[in-house]
Amino acid sequence: MALSQQLISQLVKSALDEDLNYQSADGDITAQLIPATQQANAKVITREAGVFCGKQLILEVFAQVDPSVTVNVIVDDGEVIEENQTLFTAVGNARAILTAERTALNFVQTLSGTATTTAHYVKELTGTGTQLLDTRKTIPGLRLLQKYAVKCGGGENHRIGLFDAFLIKENHIAACGGIENAVAQAKTNHPDKKVEVEVENLAELELALNAGADIIMLDNFTVEMINKAVTITNKRAKLEVSGNMTLETLRTYSQAGVDFISSGALTKHVKALDLSMRFENNGD
Repeated sequence: MALSQQLISQLVKSALDEDLNYQSADGDITAQLIPATQQANAKVITREAGVFCGKQLILEVFAQVDPSVTVNVIVDDGEVIEENQTLFTAVGNARAILTAERTALNFVQTLSGTATTTAHYVKELTGTGTQLLDTRKTIPGLRLLQKYAVKCGGGENHRIGLFDAFLIKENHIAACGGIENAVAQAKTNHPDKKVEVEVENLAELELALNAGADIIMLDNFTVEMINKAVTITNKRAKLEVSGNMTLETLRTYSQAGVDFISSGALTKHVKALDLSMRFENNGD
């Protein structure tokens, strides 16, 4: 997926408004301790290895704060980065660089953390034929950014929201009067959209298969149950495994032959990458 410039501009403006009290007259009161014309050279490094994500956000933050600051992002989204590597430089007004610093780093540390975690998960699935998916367990307002970061880390997106695919879960099933009714209604309402059904046991799996579900999510199945589910399904539908997936268990679950493994941890348990800005020699 690609990020639109309109989305990036909106998110950056919102983040800067948050930091600058919605462009109040006071603005960045700490930066104002520095002479208004003072220039600076700065670089941002990563203190740990990972996968970089957030180039467009960096450029937009500085453009909104002060377009005269020259920013050079040295790495590209999806690129593997090493400890102490320089990610980008900024040359220009010292006040503007310091005002933009935290907002830019907040975006990059969060998105790079998501991409890095995703890359670790993807590595565990290498050679298995199972695809890693994200979920809707995202930071409010940052879903599209986080899902973009998942892609940068080598994962794939599940549905983006409640509008682009069906995921019929326990409460939907109860409210619709059963799996068969829920799937039938979904196919009537939107015959062009994929229908996925979450099941909790093998009996529900059979019902979902008979109802014509395109994808079936095996929720918190044991490895033994997953093996049975793969045999029962016999490629009549795609199978997804979900529920408490960890780096230690991914490969075991994937070896049963499922098509997808989804994990909310990619976007929910975000460990931000450790970044640092350093001022170098000041200009005139």
